[in-house]
Amino acid sequence: MVEFMKDYKHNDALRRSFFRLAEDTFGLQLEHWYEAGFWNERYIPYSYTEGDQVIANVSVNLLELIINGVKFRTVQLGTVMSHPDYRGQGLSARLMNKVLEDYGTQCEFMYLFANDTVLDFYPKFGFQPVEEQIFSMNCPPASAGSARSAATRKLDLSISRDLSLVSAFAAQRLPVSERFGVSGADGLLMFYCLNVFSGNIYYLENEDVIAICQQESGRLEIYDLISTKPVAVRETAMKLADSATETIVFHFTPGDDDLELVSTSCPSGLFVRNQSSLQYPANVKLPATSIA
Repeated sequence: MVEFMKDYKHNDALRRSFFRLAEDTFGLQLEHWYEAGFWNERYIPYSYTEGDQVIANVSVNLLELIINGVKFRTVQLGTVMSHPDYRGQGLSARLMNKVLEDYGTQCEFMYLFANDTVLDFYPKFGFQPVEEQIFSMNCPPASAGSARSAATRKLDLSISRDLSLVSAFAAQRLPVSERFGVSGADGLLMFYCLNVFSGNIYYLENEDVIAICQQESGRLEIYDLISTKPVAVRETAMKLADSATETIVFHFTPGDDDLELVSTSCPSGLFVRNQSSLQYPANVKLPATSIA
C-alpha cells in the first residue's frame, strides 16, 4: 500500500531507501553527509512509500533569502524524483500539492532548480522560470597576490580538525552577500564541501575566511566565501588569484561597491513561485553552495 511519509531521517529503512533513490536518480551520495550530522531540521523529505521503499519524493529546504539586508522566509525544493517503476502515476504532482498546502502561506518565496526534462511540469504549480546572472571581473596582473602563501592553507575534510573548522564556520557564517544571499543553508553547504568541492577548500588565516574556489585556464572560479564577519570580496579574491589569473568569476551575487563587475546570463533551470506581493529580484545569482 502506498503511504505518505515525511521527515523520517531516524527511520533507518526509509532513510536508506531514500539515499538509494537519490543516488540512482541524481548520483547523489548522501550517506556520509547524514552520518557526519549535517542533515538538520531544515531538510524535510516529503515522500510516498510502499513498505520500506521510498518510491517518490520532493524535499523541502527551509531557508531565508537576504535581499538588500532584509530576511524573507523561503522554501527551496529539491530531490524531486520517482522510482522508475512508479513514474507516470502523478505521485510527484501530489507531493507538490502537499508541500504547497503546508508552506504556501508560510513563506514569501519558493523556488527550485529543474532539469530540461521537466520544464513544463513546474508552471502547473505557479512556478515561473527566472534567468540568473553570473558575475565576473578582470584581474589586473599586478594586483594578484600569492594565492597559496603560508597564510592560505588547503583544507582536507578527511582530517577531523579541518572538518570541524569548516562545519563551525558553516553554522555561524554570515550570508556571502547582503545584497542577495541565503541564510540557513549550512546543511547544503556541508553537502557541497563533502561531495563536490572537497579538493577546493582553502582557509585564509589572516582574513579568517574559508574560500571554495578553483583556478583553470586563467579563470579563478569563486563558489563561496565563508566567514563569521563581513568579507572584503575584492581583497580576498586578489589574495586567491595568482599570476595566471585573468578573470575572476563569482558564483554568487557580490554586494561590494568597489567591484567592477560584468554580468552574463546563466541558464540554470531556476523556477520561482512568488508567495506574496513581493517580487523575486532580477539580475542576481543564488549562491552556488545553497542550491538543492
